[in-house]
Amino acid sequence: MSNPAQTTFIQTNIGKIAIHKTELTSDKLPVILLHGVYFDHHLWDEQVKHIDDRTVVTIDMPFHGESREITKLDWSLNDCADMLLEILDNLQIPRVIAIGHSWGSMTILRAAYKHPERFEGIGLCNMPFEAASPKQIRMFKLQHTLLFFRKFYTKQAAKSLFGKSTLKENPHLHDHLQRSMNKLKIDDIKRTDKKVILDAEDATTMILNLKVKAIVLKGKEDYVPTPPKIQTIFVSGGHISPLEEGLKVFDLIRTLIDPKAQ
Repeated sequence: MSNPAQTTFIQTNIGKIAIHKTELTSDKLPVILLHGVYFDHHLWDEQVKHIDDRTVVTIDMPFHGESREITKLDWSLNDCADMLLEILDNLQIPRVIAIGHSWGSMTILRAAYKHPERFEGIGLCNMPFEAASPKQIRMFKLQHTLLFFRKFYTKQAAKSLFGKSTLKENPHLHDHLQRSMNKLKIDDIKRTDKKVILDAEDATTMILNLKVKAIVLKGKEDYVPTPPKIQTIFVSGGHISPLEEGLKVFDLIRTLIDPKAQ
């Protein structure tokens, strides 16, 4: 059984970021996992408990989980990529295997595109990569008017994020989202949605010119498109694959950390 994760805070260009590290003396490359919007590092609990042969790091992204001291409010996805690289430098991890969900995968893609030498392989779960359409921008602005009715907003978010059958068969998944969203202030949600979704630039060129081994995982009901060029695994469910198909997401991680297991 792995040792319990130790929580520390690392100062980055965006602010203090909470790092949860399960240290293990091993010559195997560490794994780092980044969650998506509205969640926190607990999104990966199911996968982390199965990784017992190397150091594992999970991150609370800006404003989420325990990463509350954010000093740069006008940050971008490129700043998130720099944040990830700063964390690796602080932890003295020269090379890593990185897996992300949604916002986390968008961050990893940008970091790996800029510095491919730092990544042995990357897993990109449910990754948006196209610029937001005018229709999406209008939709989010309308949804934000409902944020004062937090329980209702969370229920609607759950319906759009999880696959229909998944949520029906596993109603507790709504509670998982409710727990992490309760830590977010209204301004946190608006700011994150704007920076991660509404202001995100199209990343197709990065995908086409990526020089790192990458595997994409996408729910069959996921709203994001299938990235070009990269090997894609399709699973049941919607946008929250780490919760909807936890074991299959771990299979993706195992493929990256142990190619012989394929």
